[in-house]
Amino acid sequence: MIVSLPDHWIIVIDVIAWTFFHLFISAICLKLPLTWFLKDHFWFRMFPFEQSGALWQRLFRVKSWKGLILDGTIFLKKGYSKKGLHGTKSRDLKVFAAETKRAELTHWLSILPAPLFFIWNPVSVGWGMVLYAIVFNVPIIVVQRYNRGRISAITSGLGKKSSRQQ
Repeated sequence: MIVSLPDHWIIVIDVIAWTFFHLFISAICLKLPLTWFLKDHFWFRMFPFEQSGALWQRLFRVKSWKGLILDGTIFLKKGYSKKGLHGTKSRDLKVFAAETKRAELTHWLSILPAPLFFIWNPVSVGWGMVLYAIVFNVPIIVVQRYNRGRISAITSGLGKKSSRQQ
């Protein structure tokens, strides 16, 4: 701990800091254009080992708990709700998949501020903040990858189907 504060102030600062980081990072990611997320950037690609999301279901039984996760749009009143599909046309599915990339980026970035909490927290609480960042964000990242894998399988199937029809 670099700064020494009374416990009650540490708790207040922790709550304010996490609220700030979550909202600030979310606001920044919401400002990024959809076209950026429609591209197939390497870090958002579905890898073969993910088996179109089946890996996440097998490892974590995502379908049984993903409905319990709150959608961030209820806090920011902006953005794209991912509680359900907004349509079943190819474009609708591609936009949904792009928005899972936005959500995934938001939650990866939301882990990064955790080491800052060592500045004003005792080391054990600093590690608790790191654990909080991981426990809070990784399940949401897993859900985004699970959903995007499933959508990618559907959209690649639609592409094959439309090319066979031509």
